[in-house]
Amino acid sequence: MIAIRTDQQAALLQASGSRLARVFAAVLLAVRPGVALQELDQLADELIQKQGGQASFKTVKNYYWATCLNVNEGVVHGIPDGYRLKKGDLLSIDMGMLYQGWHTDMARSLIVGGGDSKFLQAGRLALAAATRLAVPGNRVGHLSQVIERVISQAGFRPVRQLTGHGVGRRLHEEPQIPCFLDHPLTETPLLEAGMSLAVEVIYTQGQPELVLADNGWTLESADGLPAALFEDSLIVSVPRSLVLTRLSSDSLVK
Repeated sequence: MIAIRTDQQAALLQASGSRLARVFAAVLLAVRPGVALQELDQLADELIQKQGGQASFKTVKNYYWATCLNVNEGVVHGIPDGYRLKKGDLLSIDMGMLYQGWHTDMARSLIVGGGDSKFLQAGRLALAAATRLAVPGNRVGHLSQVIERVISQAGFRPVRQLTGHGVGRRLHEEPQIPCFLDHPLTETPLLEAGMSLAVEVIYTQGQPELVLADNGWTLESADGLPAALFEDSLIVSVPRSLVLTRLSSDSLVK
């Protein structure tokens, strides 16, 4: 069953999301050549606790880190190890916060050392387009369709093995939100006011097939080409969706 949030629950989700976005912005500012992934993870964990929360990802069985940090061909579930970032690396940061019983989840990709690319612009545009469509009366398929269209028209490939998801009392809830549409839109779940979703744009520069790394967690692009990830948590509402994890700026990269 897909949960509809009360006003009180929505307020708690907003509190979780705003705190998570505050932590995320601080971690983005710490990204620079030479910093180790485990240092970024430690910073995120400490800041989440200072915000009165708990790292959502640590609630996942056998996952011991506050973040997933994916570099270059890494798609999701990147382990924050001792790797030191290099100028020009593509880094995807994914983290969640559990605050007063409510999870929110967000992700961004950036180029270490600064800069932008058509590849990253496509992900930001796709997430913004999907967010605009997260209103009552639309369907999950509307979000999937626009993500696929924006990413494909830019010349890239949406990943088919992974999806966005509902978010709230649990980190991963129904409905699943694919980055593509492969069956009739009318058969996808109807969006209703009060639903809380984590909309994810997961895509690759080359082919969309993935392989599992030796660490047993990280999924990487099979062809070794870069991947990217953009995600926000939101509540379906009118006249527009309420983005819970909005950053004050999406240009906070160094």
